[in-house]
Amino acid sequence: MSQTILNPVYRKRLWKHRIGIALSVMAMSVGLIFLMWILWTLLSKGFAGLSLGLFTQDTPGPGSEGGGLRNAIVGSLMIVGLATFISTPIGILAGVYLAEYGEENRFAQVTRFVTDIMLSAPSIVLGIFVWTMYVDVSKHYSGYAGSIALSLIAIPVVVRTTDNMLRLVPQSLLEAAFALGAPRWKVATTVRLRAVKSGVVTGVLLAVARITGETAPLLYTALNNQFFSSDMNAPIANLPVVINQFAMSTSDNWINLAWAAALLLTFSVLLLNIVSRTMFSQKTTK
Repeated sequence: MSQTILNPVYRKRLWKHRIGIALSVMAMSVGLIFLMWILWTLLSKGFAGLSLGLFTQDTPGPGSEGGGLRNAIVGSLMIVGLATFISTPIGILAGVYLAEYGEENRFAQVTRFVTDIMLSAPSIVLGIFVWTMYVDVSKHYSGYAGSIALSLIAIPVVVRTTDNMLRLVPQSLLEAAFALGAPRWKVATTVRLRAVKSGVVTGVLLAVARITGETAPLLYTALNNQFFSSDMNAPIANLPVVINQFAMSTSDNWINLAWAAALLLTFSVLLLNIVSRTMFSQKTTK
């Protein structure tokens, strides 16, 4: 037996290491058990509600049989699409500004601090804020208000992702661009941003995945609509609020539709995560 193993200090550290690893494995196992439990429950109950009518029929009235989620699916796509359209340019441009001037500008440092706070802000607080600033003033719920609330959640994610990605660009690449006489704005947009475009797109996709299942902000802004509507200036149906409303009912038909809607949202978020990680991994392996 070697002298290293017999050393009491080494053996004490070895046991601490083993205990730490054992506790980590136990914690991971507990997390995986609950995750698999949730997924199994979602799949077993969600698949029972899947049908062609789910995508071709609108949400049924109270006590009605049949029906689907067509109006909620279309409404969710419109609200999330507009929120993405609002948050993407704002988040990317703000991220570029922070990466370029974050270390030498007080305003940029304050912006980064506020962005970090907004990242952890409860979504219901942002929903109440938009309700106060938009819904209460306009005197009606609307899809526009829902998109604004969701964009307030997505913007910090895009900003921080863009900022972090741009900081990974090697300084030698930037110095080479400056040595050629390129102005700072051109180096930032055509050299620095282009070098990390897959990471920036990944951040946008993660932001979309983040807001797709948000319910609380939409309860105060877009609310819900029993009928099909593409008018973003009026209450509009959406999957998160439909799940919240139907899951709390006593109707078996509504509860089945709620599980099917939850399954659709889960698959949508899963697909976005797979696409974003695939894009990022392909870029980093080159």
